Amino acid sequence: MSQVLDTHPAPDTPDATEPAAQDAAALAARYGLTVSGARPSLPDYVRQLWQRRHFITAFSTAKLTAQYSQAKLGQVWQVLTPLLNAAVYYLIFGKLLGTSKHVPDYIPFLVTGVFVWTFTQSSVMAGTKAISGSLGLVRALHFPRASLPISYCLQQLQQLLFSMCALVVILLCAGVPPRPSWVLAVPALALQFVFNTGLAMVMARLGARTPDIAQLMPFVLRTWMYTSGVMWSLTHLTAGRDVPPFVMTLLQINPAAVYIDLMRFALIDSFTKSQLVPHIWPLAIGWALVAGIGGFIYFWKAEETYGRG
Repeated sequence: MSQVLDTHPAPDTPDATEPAAQDAAALAARYGLTVSGARPSLPDYVRQLWQRRHFITAFSTAKLTAQYSQAKLGQVWQVLTPLLNAAVYYLIFGKLLGTSKHVPDYIPFLVTGVFVWTFTQSSVMAGTKAISGSLGLVRALHFPRASLPISYCLQQLQQLLFSMCALVVILLCAGVPPRPSWVLAVPALALQFVFNTGLAMVMARLGARTPDIAQLMPFVLRTWMYTSGVMWSLTHLTAGRDVPPFVMTLLQINPAAVYIDLMRFALIDSFTKSQLVPHIWPLAIGWALVAGIGGFIYFWKAEETYGRG
């Protein structure tokens, strides 16, 4: 004989996990516990970065020291590399293309442009690989991930300061005397550093998500260099040409050209105020604030995703 069991739906019972979850949340709030890897608030994030300022500076110095540790000339390459680039550009653009005929003090003009541009170029490239190239460190230790692009940009700044010593020698050998305006190089470099760091943070987030960007960036940076007046005077290049107004505006507000022209104006007496775009200092400050603050917030918003996946 078969026995039929009369089954009825069980009455709804409260989910036992809900009180447990509520108790856990209450305990976490009581003892100040947070979710592991959660993104901190922006003020807390800035505070954490400041607390790790010694790590940032030590890390950048260590990277700079190790960069040429295997080379026989060692740290000499910090100055020799941009000088060799300047020599190649001088041969091609200054002599073969005759650019030097239209620019007074062309060698100081060119070397200043190459050094300042290299600072931005190297910062962007280092920022692109700041997260994707340091996954072991990111996954092993807990620290604000913005420390990495900041330290890489600080490394490039230290390298630029070595190059500036060579630039001063070149200026003196070219007959450019020291003058009070050389002091303007300090705020110009400070603004460029803020701009470079913000841009490096943007590229660090993009590079962490899509590492292939690192392969594309050299082509983007090369195009940017040619439109920034590194090897030639944009004023002379566009003079007498039918350049659309919006193109001329883009060339004038190009941040790389702005910082290069500021450094040339500060260091080279033949580069006069008439060659600067109007309101160049507000432009330099604006680019630094937009890139620095915007890049920092953009990077911070993805803080919890770095090193995962």
